[in-house]
Amino acid sequence: MRPPLIAIHRYLFFPSVCLAALATAAPAGETLPGGIVLPDVWPPRTAQWTGEPMPVPYLEHPPEVIPVDVGRQLFVDDFLIESTNMTRAFHQPQYHSASPVLKPETEWEHDEEDGGIAAPYSDGVWYDPQLKKFRMWYRAAERRTCLAESVDGIIWTRPELDVVPGTNIVLTSENRTSQRDSNTVWLDLNETDPAARYKLFEARYARSPFRMALRTSADGVHWSDEKAVSGLAWDRTTAFYNPFRQVWVASVRGHDSQKPEPPHRLRNYFEGSTAAAAVSFKLPTDEVSRGLHPLVDSQPRDLQPWVGADRLDPRHPDPKISQEKPQLYNLDVFPYESLLVGLFTIWQGPTNEVSKELNIPKRNEVFVGYSRDGFHWHRPNRQPFLPVSDDPKAWNAGNVQSAGGGCTVVDDKLRFYCSGRTMQPKPVWSTGLAELRRDGFASMDAPAGGGTLTTRPLRFRGKHLFVNASPGKGELRAELLAVDGKPLEGFGLSDCTPVTGDQVRAPIRWRGGRTLESLAGRPVRIRFQLSQGPLWSFWITDDERGASHGYVAAGGPEFTGSRDLPK
Repeated sequence: MRPPLIAIHRYLFFPSVCLAALATAAPAGETLPGGIVLPDVWPPRTAQWTGEPMPVPYLEHPPEVIPVDVGRQLFVDDFLIESTNMTRAFHQPQYHSASPVLKPETEWEHDEEDGGIAAPYSDGVWYDPQLKKFRMWYRAAERRTCLAESVDGIIWTRPELDVVPGTNIVLTSENRTSQRDSNTVWLDLNETDPAARYKLFEARYARSPFRMALRTSADGVHWSDEKAVSGLAWDRTTAFYNPFRQVWVASVRGHDSQKPEPPHRLRNYFEGSTAAAAVSFKLPTDEVSRGLHPLVDSQPRDLQPWVGADRLDPRHPDPKISQEKPQLYNLDVFPYESLLVGLFTIWQGPTNEVSKELNIPKRNEVFVGYSRDGFHWHRPNRQPFLPVSDDPKAWNAGNVQSAGGGCTVVDDKLRFYCSGRTMQPKPVWSTGLAELRRDGFASMDAPAGGGTLTTRPLRFRGKHLFVNASPGKGELRAELLAVDGKPLEGFGLSDCTPVTGDQVRAPIRWRGGRTLESLAGRPVRIRFQLSQGPLWSFWITDDERGASHGYVAAGGPEFTGSRDLPK
């Protein structure tokens, strides 16, 4: 018997007390690559959502010494900074002039109910180093999943495949009760089983209500039957891999039980050591069918309350709709260099009913957040990262959604693919592309007269210091300091060759060809002096060409794996 919908809603509400059993627990005292030590209970038991910004423990109590051996070190927060007179600026990518780079053109991308659809709904955009191609999985009409390919990431073609001969369809819905909602495709370059190189996490309502299913593939075209199926879930549930802890995480939609109807969308967290384990969360169906409320039910819960929209998120600009409180519609996560980046899709209204009545799309915009421990999110920038357009006929007039994998890295730029929708003159979902400077999420900008930035104590194994900086007509220098702040002999500002111009991978050199090899393993501080312009990042590596050993999101032509490693 199908459980009543109201009971399903109640079961996925966030309770106001901590949830009990989880699938995995972090080893006691687990230390992350950035020096953050996790508590014995992990993920942490969070209380009910309050509508306030999420507290971030590692910013309140950073490690005494921070290892910097993995990846470029970004200035998205104060984690690395001891003192500075420079100002942090946040930056947004710009939509490429070719957008939309993919729009519905074929028969299987159109239907009477949905209009035209050729857009990722998470799904995934990846660079496959074996094929030397960009590949995009996207949603088409009648909830089909299709594959497009590109040599340059801008001009996309639809390969003729054999799943549905003569089309680029890779998955179909067998009937109207077995349909995908959102997918997440992950190219797992560390997988030892060739048949599971591609992983697909499918939020769908086969054997309703919604569940998450795992499929695998050797080629991204021919997908296995379900390898694992979750308990009850909800639409727009997604997944990601956290390489810093080597766990797979399900980002499961939930709701707040303390708010009146309609329920307020939030996120639950569930992790597993394998992709199958990440979709193994179970919720007792018999209790759901009886409509038991989590607040009075003592049975263990797998899903951990995680994060939601808060009071700093912007509301719909239309005064007639602005009474709607923003909600977290989706959260896609990806590793970039030394941290996790979260793409927060924030719903601002209107409801589905009002959207149909006014013939306008729901306003979903993508915002960005950062996590160094994989659970807590720092969201200092509340400007839309991937915004909607003010033009009601634009491809992104409303309902912008992020793509799985996050971004690709091409020619020192980050490329973000996203879907956007317009209702005029008829419903169309298309795919856009936005570009950002590499490491360009945030910069530390020198004031007039120049600025300095001194790091907290750092520890490293490498011997070459690099920066991503834009000193313009000025210059950047760096010096190494002992923990007590005293300059180290031979590594002073006067010994440093200045960096000039705009460089995303500039080596810092000192007189006599000195390297940092003699300082490896010893806590030191770095003081940067910048006469003008922004400093975007720094990193220390054993590679004289500047490979950072960090993670590169969905990859790019420069990389053969998931990390920026020496060639």
